[in-house]
Amino acid sequence: MQIGSTFKVVKMATPLDKKISALAEKYTPLAREILAECIRIPADYVDKSPAEGGDPRCGLSNHEYPRIKYMMDMIIKHGAVEKPEDVCFDGFGNLSWVVEDKEDSTPRDKKKVVYFDGHTDTVNALRPAWREKIGGIDCYDGLIDPKHIDRKFLESQLGYLPPDSEFNHCIFGRGSADQLAGVVGEIIASKIMLELKAEGALRGVIVRCYGTVAEEDNDGGGPMYVVRKELPGAGADKIPDCVIHTEGTGCSELGALGIYRGQRGRMQIEVDVIGKSCHGSMPWMGVNPLEFGSNIIKEARERYEKGIGFKDDPFLGKGTRVASDARLATPSDCAVPERFTFRFDRRLTAGESPKEAVADVESFESVKAARAAGCTVTVSVPRYTDPSWKGTPPDNDQIYMSWVTPEDHPVIKAAVESYKRVITPVIPASHKETKEAIKREPRVARWIFSTDGVGYPIPVSDTSIAVTPAKKWVTTGEYKHPAMFGFGAGYEQNTHKIGEWVDEREIQHAIALYSRFPSLFAEIDPPQ
Repeated sequence: MQIGSTFKVVKMATPLDKKISALAEKYTPLAREILAECIRIPADYVDKSPAEGGDPRCGLSNHEYPRIKYMMDMIIKHGAVEKPEDVCFDGFGNLSWVVEDKEDSTPRDKKKVVYFDGHTDTVNALRPAWREKIGGIDCYDGLIDPKHIDRKFLESQLGYLPPDSEFNHCIFGRGSADQLAGVVGEIIASKIMLELKAEGALRGVIVRCYGTVAEEDNDGGGPMYVVRKELPGAGADKIPDCVIHTEGTGCSELGALGIYRGQRGRMQIEVDVIGKSCHGSMPWMGVNPLEFGSNIIKEARERYEKGIGFKDDPFLGKGTRVASDARLATPSDCAVPERFTFRFDRRLTAGESPKEAVADVESFESVKAARAAGCTVTVSVPRYTDPSWKGTPPDNDQIYMSWVTPEDHPVIKAAVESYKRVITPVIPASHKETKEAIKREPRVARWIFSTDGVGYPIPVSDTSIAVTPAKKWVTTGEYKHPAMFGFGAGYEQNTHKIGEWVDEREIQHAIALYSRFPSLFAEIDPPQ
């Protein structure tokens, strides 16, 4: 199939384009207000015990409920759905809502199904560190006192920090860039599309939006539930033609708001080394798993530095591996330990398979040496079993596959066209383009880190989902997935860091593209 062969030439600068741009600007203050509260909500719970109605882990993976309940309330209050029944929590706990023009004459099974996906959990806030090291910024309350900010420290932490004169555009706090701003953008875009449905903003499409849960601990866990539990046996009106990931696509070197059409996958590789414990004064009586395990980590590092066992993709980049976690079981600090368990974070580029990545570690000379010395060494892929806030365990291997959408796919063409229609015209030609700035012309690239996108690929051999040729799903290696791209406010290099922030102007433009893309996609790539 020639992916780009059915494109229609669409006239530029329509009245709908201009109305969307105008409403995105109009509703940016509302987006900022909702985002600030989404960031703040955990503060009501983290310092209280469960007996007092609190939750020290509020806002983290599997502890998202107060935040997403607020999001649900805002969706209903501000008209981001036509009726309250159009928004719900699914069986996993994802926040889900749908918008559609019911008066559109396009047959429902012929409409393009556009998913928006953004996660609602964050990493640990580290509130004391924000207060002690930054001064005037709180991880939940945001910018408190601009005069008492340690800018030098912030610059040492972040990929990019704007001048003080632009702080009025910034929303600081844990989750601002990763990635609550994206989910808030979905909410406002839904509102705009419904308000402009008479002008065609929802013509030919069904838009399904998700605020997923448990992404930080288990990338793609939310969409995995949808793919495994809801799509098998579903009709064409539920199966996505494309997925838009609202995670931040800014780069401190290349600029804000890129259109990202792929990412490397990742997996966890766990190495469990069991030795023989004994008193530290008689080490010859034991077999030290810490020392033998350390040799395995050392060899892993050396092989990575030499590029042994890794592939390099011209678009996604190289596969990587780094020791990322360790646990030691020892009777005391004056004993030979009994067990040493550690993990590698293995990033998988196109053409690399989890099976090969595990086999590579199994082949290490240091693994053979540890076994020869009497250690039991097990190399495996761990499973993620922590239940969601709703009590549903995902129970998946911690393998998260890479994905790439070809640049000539209709989805990417429509994303680029949407940018040119609703973002380029509102950025003056005289706009000073620093390397960090929002560009007038769209930048198509890829993520360095991982996103919810890893939850959508399924084996090519899997026929449980009725994917027709008209859906134009993409094959990446041994897996297939809907065409996907990312577009969102926030810089990759600022995520998971003290001082995390997002710019409201990026949110405005992201909302505009989210609002314009669905119907333009349906127009550019009409039903066959």
